This record gives sequence, structure tokens and C-alpha cells, in this order.
Amino acid sequence: MKNRSLATYFFRGLLFVVPVALTIYLIVVSIRWLDSLIGISVPGLGLLTILASITLVGYLASTLLAAPLFRLLEEVLTKLPLVNIIYSSLKDLISAFVGDKKKFDRPVLVALSEDLTIRKPGFITQNDLSQLGLIDQVAVYLPHSYNFSGNLFIVPTQYVTPISASSTEIMKFIVSGGVSGLEEHLTGRVSS
Repeated sequence: MKNRSLATYFFRGLLFVVPVALTIYLIVVSIRWLDSLIGISVPGLGLLTILASITLVGYLASTLLAAPLFRLLEEVLTKLPLVNIIYSSLKDLISAFVGDKKKFDRPVLVALSEDLTIRKPGFITQNDLSQLGLIDQVAVYLPHSYNFSGNLFIVPTQYVTPISASSTEIMKFIVSGGVSGLEEHLTGRVSS
């Protein structure tokens, strides 16, 4: 009986210590890496400098004087072979998460079987694929669990069902393998 309670305490402690320790470790490693990018030995000053620089660039890109220069730079980057692919892919990926053109804001369930019994959560990224000759089909990104990758599928609209939950909750739900997220939708429900 005593061994059982010791094991229970150990696993409870493990459940608390590991996520906290890994979170702190990842934050410290990230800050050190960012500090090393600009060669400043004051911890955290590199992160603050980078955040301030990005904010300043965003501000300058919004002003009437600097905006034409930013457009010219972007035009040059989009005309260079190979650089165009890298630049436009990265820009589209970042704008899918932030900015005016967010793409991961329409969570859905995609039926993986004819009888609709097996479904996978994902996000519609394109509603209209008629330019590809694909009528009544949508592009759906299906993220992988415990990973920051996924696959893009072209799916007939009849196999796609919108989910009435926030995109953040659905992404958290998918990435955690169904363990996290959906808190506000599950409160008050009895689990089986």
C-alpha cells in the first residue's frame, strides 16, 4: 500500500515538474539563442531588441515615406528565381497565422470514410479551387498531433463539416493528440 502511494506521488510530481521544467528550459534556450543573434551578453536584451526592431519595421512599413521602399524590396524579392519561392512561401505561412489574411480560422471536421464514422479535425485554407478546375472542393490543412507539420488535402465539400469552436482551441486539441483544448465546450459534460 505504501509503495502504491509513493508511486502515485511520484507520478503526480512528474506530471507537474516535467511540463514546467520543459517550458522554462525552452524559454531560456530561445532567449539565449535570440541574444546570440545580436551578440549582447545581457540576458533577454536580445529578445527585447528583436521585438522592438520588428515593431519598428512594422511601423515604418505603414508610413507614407517608407512604404514605397518596402513595396520595392518585396517586388524585387518576388522577381528573383528561387528567392521568390522561399520568400512567398514564408510570407504566406506567416500571414496564415497573423495579419489580415489569416487562414487557420475556419476549423472543420473532414470525413475519412464513406459512412462518416471516421473524421479528422483541420482547417479550410481555400474555399474556391475553381482555378484548378476543382468544383465543389476545398483545401483543408490537417495538422499532425505532437508535431508542427501536417498535410494539405483537397476534399469534396460534402465531406467537410464546420466546427463551432475557436481556431486556437481546435489547433491545441489537434496538436495535443486530443488531450488539451475544447475546455469551454466540454465543461459540464460527463465523460464516458
